[in-house]
Amino acid sequence: GSTAYNLSANGPILPLDSKLLALTPISPFRPRRWRGAILPDRMKIVLRVLDPAKRPVAAVADQKELRDIAEVRLAIANDIALTLLFDPGQSLEERIVAEQFVTG
Repeated sequence: GSTAYNLSANGPILPLDSKLLALTPISPFRPRRWRGAILPDRMKIVLRVLDPAKRPVAAVADQKELRDIAEVRLAIANDIALTLLFDPGQSLEERIVAEQFVTG
């Protein structure tokens, strides 16, 4: 899921109950060594393309791609509800912690 994808992009693993949003760059160009940010989940993020006519940009989120964009606005959608199924014998929090550290 999104935790594994973010980890593979060198992003952080956030606790499930945290009120945080991880902003993780994939192959960032400028600033070159920008490692991302951890923000409060109430933040609204705006990304603007400096010169969209000269440098066309595409944005991809949740398997949806938009091309030739000039601006992207990001915010948490609080109106979407999901049902998650868990193995009652294994805590998801324990699995996430175990993935970050070599055990056994």
